[in-house]
Amino acid sequence: MAELQVAELSKDLQAAIAGLEKKEGLTDAGVVIRVGDGVAWVHGLKQAGYSEVLEIDTKAGVVEAFALNLMEDEIGAVILGDDSKVAAGDTVRLKGTILEVPVGEELLGRVVDPLGRPLDGGPAIKAKNRGPIEREAIGVMGRKHVHEPMMTGIVAIDAMFPIGRGQRELIIGDRQTGKTAIAVDTMINQAREKTGVINIYVAVGQKLSKIAGLVERLKQEGVMEQTIVVATGPSDPASLLYLAPYAGTAMGEYFRDKGGHALMIYDDLTKHAVAYRQMSLLLRRPPGREAFPGDVFYLHSRLLERSAKLSDELGAGSLTALPIIETQAGDISAYIPTNVISITDGQIFMETDLFYQGIRPAISAGLSVSRVGGDAQTKAVKSVSGHLKLGLSQFRELASFAQFGSDLDADTKAQIERGQRLTELLKQPQYQPMSIWEQVASVFAVSEGLFDGVPADKIKDAQAALLTKLWTDHKAEMRELNKGAEKVEKDSASAKIIAKAAKAAAKGFES
Repeated sequence: MAELQVAELSKDLQAAIAGLEKKEGLTDAGVVIRVGDGVAWVHGLKQAGYSEVLEIDTKAGVVEAFALNLMEDEIGAVILGDDSKVAAGDTVRLKGTILEVPVGEELLGRVVDPLGRPLDGGPAIKAKNRGPIEREAIGVMGRKHVHEPMMTGIVAIDAMFPIGRGQRELIIGDRQTGKTAIAVDTMINQAREKTGVINIYVAVGQKLSKIAGLVERLKQEGVMEQTIVVATGPSDPASLLYLAPYAGTAMGEYFRDKGGHALMIYDDLTKHAVAYRQMSLLLRRPPGREAFPGDVFYLHSRLLERSAKLSDELGAGSLTALPIIETQAGDISAYIPTNVISITDGQIFMETDLFYQGIRPAISAGLSVSRVGGDAQTKAVKSVSGHLKLGLSQFRELASFAQFGSDLDADTKAQIERGQRLTELLKQPQYQPMSIWEQVASVFAVSEGLFDGVPADKIKDAQAALLTKLWTDHKAEMRELNKGAEKVEKDSASAKIIAKAAKAAAKGFES
């Protein structure tokens, strides 16, 4: 019986192909020869290009797909709709466009899927513009060096591993170590500091409850008006998970190309690589190391290279990327983490041990780096944070060494105590990004030894007292300092104001 059905299907298919060849020719049309797991194999359509949209005429209406495998006698197409409607023998035609998504101001404040369809229960999006999902990155001559700060509001990052507009800074670490928290705080800081930066948060296969909670929090913080959320859940087809980061980037490029600034958050590219692996294996591409297809590096490099600071001739806009990668047991030497590290301009490594010690954000001073460095810092922050990273790294080494010996010389003791105070200072609650003047005053007070008499467990209280005193007594000077253009050096007016307030604040907490 099974053999009979196969034979009949084969005859039907042969008849469908012969009929199509007579009527339209197999150059402009094709026939589905087999389908399964979200992939349709199409005979014909010899003019189809990579990533071109195909329309499959099914009994239930037109279902769209896009060409991903272009072979000599057939095309492997990834179905964007319900693959249960597609059957062998269905006619396939070229739509005449490559994959595009709606872009523009109409998407601000909305939660959409990777094809621009609303997921928030709001009205349909009537965007005037559309942007291609796949687009060539801007060339070398169209770029400018990264020099404008993208302030995160997180002292540990802005002081030690600064991010600039147009940079790609990877956030990497095990699950549940605060990676998304850093990205969300950066989005909140853009709204609080009124930077005008548009946030685009791309959730790749994230739990829908997590996305809903995030959107609610962004609304509470007043950030949603300048944010687009591109959401995909774990139950969505692999094709949508694959498209999500590219669709979000197309939306961000619209603002960049208008001379504006956009921040891309990809949460996370590990799930993106897994979705691409699933599609590739279904398309019968040969797997290589760790079962990923050979072009998995190209998958992320062509995505992240689209983030750039444009030249003045192109409008000086910028697209900044904060990709997130999840590691297994802190293994940053695995296949996908090393791929993305080599594409980005630095990484912020979240350490599980630090997280469980209560040091949050749990940023590793030794393994984190920004390859842009001081170019992306304001003069004020740069002037006070020069020795911060080195001091913190040395402290972590000394602290582990000091566990094994009780006799320490005075200099080592002093360095360990200063390191403890710095560690306490860099602890920061979620949803509380700090402005430039708050960061500068806090780091200056500890690194200049003004809080040396304050016990480490009282540092946060002393910091709060210092900031309250400065804002109460010197509001105008702090507003000026918040512009970040002024260096804070020992003899400068702002340094004297901070030093005086710090000494007064420390007196109340000295043991």
